[in-house]
Amino acid sequence: MQRLTVVALLCMTLAGCGGVRLGFPGVYRIDVAQGNIVTQDMIDKLKPGMTKRQVRFVMGTPLVIDTFAPDRWDYVYRYARAGEPETEERASLFFENDVLTRISGTLAPSATGDTQAGQETDEP
Repeated sequence: MQRLTVVALLCMTLAGCGGVRLGFPGVYRIDVAQGNIVTQDMIDKLKPGMTKRQVRFVMGTPLVIDTFAPDRWDYVYRYARAGEPETEERASLFFENDVLTRISGTLAPSATGDTQAGQETDEP
């Protein structure tokens, strides 16, 4: 019985340490970039009415083209720098009849000069 109690206490103690991120001294951690780079400049170049081909030229190949929703393209970019919180930029582009109609995600189109009707920036 005592042995079972000791094992249970040891397991709970080790489980409590799981949430602590200890950096080992002298261990190098690399910067990790994943996905498509999505910048404000790229989002600003998108205009309603652009074709899928034009959007692909500006943004590159989408990270995800859903088989069940081919009129939605998703671009995701994650960057993890050693010792810092991970950053993420996302953009979802919506098409109707192969024409861009709406943008949503973490970056909003800039309102520089002309208004870009039909574009929304809501988090999916």
